Amino acid sequence: MNKEAKSWYQSRTIWGSLVAVAAALLAAIGQPIDQNSQMILTDAILQIVAVGGSLFAIFGRLEASAVIE
Repeated sequence: MNKEAKSWYQSRTIWGSLVAVAAALLAAIGQPIDQNSQMILTDAILQIVAVGGSLFAIFGRLEASAVIE
């Protein structure tokens, strides 16, 4: 099976893990986050990363001095 490679910041597993760690830290200081909210936060972060990456690519191309052939 051939899987397409992706960057670490596009990984739902990485962001889900980071959100879970943050939720555990918040729970330790008395601000718990339920599992449903963790999933929603993970999805929101992935959408923000996707939009940010797209904007970065667009602005990078507009500012580039070399022509694409």
